[in-house]
Amino acid sequence: MSYWLLIVLAGCIALVLTGVLRRYAMVRKLLDMPNERSSHSRPTPRGGGMAIVLVFVSFMPVLRLFDVVSTEALWSLIGAGAGVALVGFWDDHRHIPARWRLLIHFAAACWGVLLLGGLPPIPLFGSHYDLGWFGGLIAVTYLVWLINLYNFMDGINGIAGVEAVTVSLGGSLLYATSPATGAEWVVPMLLLAAVSGFLFWNFPTARIFMGDAGSGFIGIILGLMSIQSAWIVPELFWGWIILLGVFITDATVTLVRRLLQQQKIYQAHRSHAYQYASRKFGSHKPVTLAVGAINLFWLLPFALLVGLKLIDGILGMLAAYGPLLWLALQLKAGASGHQEV
Repeated sequence: MSYWLLIVLAGCIALVLTGVLRRYAMVRKLLDMPNERSSHSRPTPRGGGMAIVLVFVSFMPVLRLFDVVSTEALWSLIGAGAGVALVGFWDDHRHIPARWRLLIHFAAACWGVLLLGGLPPIPLFGSHYDLGWFGGLIAVTYLVWLINLYNFMDGINGIAGVEAVTVSLGGSLLYATSPATGAEWVVPMLLLAAVSGFLFWNFPTARIFMGDAGSGFIGIILGLMSIQSAWIVPELFWGWIILLGVFITDATVTLVRRLLQQQKIYQAHRSHAYQYASRKFGSHKPVTLAVGAINLFWLLPFALLVGLKLIDGILGMLAAYGPLLWLALQLKAGASGHQEV
């Protein structure tokens, strides 16, 4: 019962704090102005994601007192998450060159991975493979990609929040259905609560945007939780990767196609699959709801089957990702000059 009270309290504080940040952003004129590359049509306050950051970081020491997380995991999540959030918050106020942001992202990822003990042995076709220092390098690269793809995918009302809520719910269920785990399910539920408080202000109508501080923070926290889960039950890592499938496939297909077309990958654009879909439907709402539905009714069952060791992790991932890859290609993710509909 204490855990649920904490979760509800976190959500309520995040809801109120987002409203306070909205007023702050309006007073300071921290507004996202619409342009030809935007998916919104009117000036909107930004930086609401800091409510998520402040609530999650503040409540994590309480979970340490309850022995929900280890000291190493606590400082991994708080240190790496806060570092990414701070550079994002500064960038929301005053532009920071991409190379400096990326440097801090790598530093935060290294901090997080080192404190967790690196990448644990990964299960693959019935065997476990310890990749040593190379596994640590893969983990750092994976985290940096999650930070940035989450920022890339935060482009229409509610999509980043709904993704975080549904993936966090799935992560909690992965822990709850595994007999080898304890109260670890509380950590993703804390993130779910904090994001839900923000989401009240962001969907279906966006009265404030998340901003780089919030999107980058969520990206690295979800990534670190997936690595942490693998130290507890190795198969859970693949479950988390499956849950993140919508964002990973859309962002990766878009990036690869833009690289092949020799486009500037850090230049703002509207060529993600979800952006084409929102223009096709003439609204953000159906696309955001579709992402949530895919996560809950397509990806979550595969993730649970993998977490319960009923199917191999890599096979489950390939089966779950197949239709997502097809959908991203059908929507022309990353295509330049694609006719808007």
